[in-house]
Amino acid sequence: MRVVIQKVKNASVTVEGQVISSIGKGLMLLVGINTKDTSEDVAKLSKKLLGLRVFEDFSNPPDTKTKWEGRPWAKSLIDDSELQVLSVSQFTLYGTLKKGTKPDFHRAAKGHHAVELYDEFLQTMRTGLGDESRVLDGQFGAMMDVQLTNDGPVTLIWDTQDPDINNDEHGNDESDNEED
Repeated sequence: MRVVIQKVKNASVTVEGQVISSIGKGLMLLVGINTKDTSEDVAKLSKKLLGLRVFEDFSNPPDTKTKWEGRPWAKSLIDDSELQVLSVSQFTLYGTLKKGTKPDFHRAAKGHHAVELYDEFLQTMRTGLGDESRVLDGQFGAMMDVQLTNDGPVTLIWDTQDPDINNDEHGNDESDNEED
């Protein structure tokens, strides 16, 4: 599974002129599902996102004088019950442009396989946060208008299976790096 993670001040999804989901401060997720993804990928991605520290801790001042308010990179979704998630399924994350000018989406999961894994991902996130109302989503398969206000901006990309995205400049896999 591949995800584009955006720290946001707010985000919303509109389908056919109607806002169907809207959040305040939290994470906007664009989630792509690969043909090779399994429930193991759902668990791995959910664990990573639930513990991802991209939010400030306003109870402690930063160690250095920066333009940040609060201590940066200190809190995760689990640490702050006010943070929300808006997730949008996006098969185009697995598009390739290897030949020609038309994108090829053969690596993106199709139909029921994609829906099942995406629904499992949403439920795992909701269970992990202990509050279903904190994880909202778009409408699977619909044409959606997505609006957001980036916070930072902070935008990250992570993939449960692609070592090229998860490696540092030396080729070391950082997908499970838990260091501060």
